[in-house]
Amino acid sequence: MGVGTSGAKSAPRARDVRDTPAPPRAGQHDDRLDADHDIDHGADGGAGLGPEPGDELGIDPDDLPDGLVIADENGRVIRFNAAAARITAVPAATALGRHLESALPLEDLEGRRWWQLTDPYGGLAIRVGQPERNLLLPGGREVLVTARYVRTVPTGPVRRVVVSLRDTEARRRTERSHAELIATVAHELRSPLTSVKGFTATLLAKWERFTDDQKKLMLETVDADANRVTRLIAELLDISRIDSGRLEVRRQPVDIGAAVGRHIQAYVTSGQPADRFLLRIEQPLPPLWADPDKIDQVLSNLLENAVRHGEGTVTIDVTPSASPREREDGENAATSVTVSDEGTGIPEESMNRVFTRFWRGSKRGGTGLGLYIVKGIVEAHGGTITVGRAPGGGAEFRFTLPVGTPAYLL
Repeated sequence: MGVGTSGAKSAPRARDVRDTPAPPRAGQHDDRLDADHDIDHGADGGAGLGPEPGDELGIDPDDLPDGLVIADENGRVIRFNAAAARITAVPAATALGRHLESALPLEDLEGRRWWQLTDPYGGLAIRVGQPERNLLLPGGREVLVTARYVRTVPTGPVRRVVVSLRDTEARRRTERSHAELIATVAHELRSPLTSVKGFTATLLAKWERFTDDQKKLMLETVDADANRVTRLIAELLDISRIDSGRLEVRRQPVDIGAAVGRHIQAYVTSGQPADRFLLRIEQPLPPLWADPDKIDQVLSNLLENAVRHGEGTVTIDVTPSASPREREDGENAATSVTVSDEGTGIPEESMNRVFTRFWRGSKRGGTGLGLYIVKGIVEAHGGTITVGRAPGGGAEFRFTLPVGTPAYLL
């Protein structure tokens, strides 16, 4: 039966017909390589007479995403799939028939020959394999290796050694990202906490020596630094939820035009000239259901970037548009918000990195996490966000959110 099918058996492919062994004769044991069994050698014990891994399921080992290497009871390689050839840079035709130690010359991080060290065929009979670990190929390339020792009976001789290979590049990128995150957080926390500690220690030690205005200034600085730490912690929590797919979206009716207006008014109140902002709303807008707090977070970040890093007029366009994802009812209603400025813009070569962690523009400042979080929030709503060059030459961010009543309220 093919994978994921039910009912009548599907017609076997040409490769399945060629590779599938004949049914066992009376009294002959038909072992299979699965969670509990081995591969049958056939009457003469020759390698390759039994079914290869996955043949009974119609799976080609070359379709596996990880490298697969199988050696017989004599240590000769009988299977070397395409992923193994890619990871090791050794052609399958070269590896097949060679001894495992020669075809796959692995060393541990201390330079010791791995197969001599582990001795899969002559070691303890109770061993069932080797857990995943980092090993080195010739040339120093690092790979993740897992091995399983297949025995016909417990504590019996090893009939097969099955080795799984996995490239470490993706894991290395993740580890580097985590290390960068820790370093950034440590740096961002050090400055405000040092300030808070310094001012509070000074006030406690010399309270009577300061005037009320001096005390107020120091306490305002402490309050601002505490807010900075709070924002950083909130960003870290958002990143954790985005990376794990646990970012919750609590949908409510949102007046996106009014939300943008509130952010503009806050900037004007804090000292920005009112004529620096241009808000254009195309009516009628379809009803938008979204998480108001998270949409405020998106707007706050995009407007802050435009005000801090851009120049000239900051233009915000709110328009109805086609949905970024087709809905089941056939509607294509969505709302788009475009924030643009008249500054120098983002270099073309940097646009594909804008929404990654720690990306910062030409002006330093901030953690470089804001746009990464913005993208995560928009995508959690089922929307999309893009970056480009504005008509005035500056940066242009555009996010589109699907609208309409959520399915659970219908």
